Amino acid sequence: MRKQHEDQYYLEGLLSNDSSVIQKIYSRFSSKVKRLIVSNSGTEDDAGDIFQESLIDIYNQAKYKGLQLTCPFEPFFLMVCKRKWLNQLKKKSNLQVTNNEDDLLSIGEDVFLQADKLLEEEEQSKLYVKMFERLSEKCREIINLTLIDEHQERIAEKLNVTYGYLRKKKSECVGSLMQMIKSEIRKRDEQV
Repeated sequence: MRKQHEDQYYLEGLLSNDSSVIQKIYSRFSSKVKRLIVSNSGTEDDAGDIFQESLIDIYNQAKYKGLQLTCPFEPFFLMVCKRKWLNQLKKKSNLQVTNNEDDLLSIGEDVFLQADKLLEEEEQSKLYVKMFERLSEKCREIINLTLIDEHQERIAEKLNVTYGYLRKKKSECVGSLMQMIKSEIRKRDEQV
């Protein structure tokens, strides 16, 4: 059994109709849901409907099926909204649709795993940025340029170095970055 996440208070707030928790959900997540829906062929009205329907579904799952959060509320809630919106789009395009609310919401391990994965990717990105900032200015410049422009000959010219030097230096810089990241992960693992 997975450990209950501290964000369980969102579900408890929904269940007890706690206006401060409900207001917090709206203020923290409504703009993200709106962006998600509007950027995927929806309107602001659609976003409002999806937001409310998703909250109702989560409330029902918590009240009648004992839903316990084992991941942060945000990625979980956004995942529910996204699935609900995709289902709406399928209905509009007359594709085969899941009509069963349980299937639609599908609050199973896969949703929690996806939410955990999103959180893990976010943590990895933060670690990458943190370690990247520790590199020398020259290394940061080389890595940035190679991410923007795949033509290393142009980058070498821009930096006024030879192509061979650029390749060697890029390899050293990336190697240093990977080493720093691995070292930081080892430190974290030892602390656990």
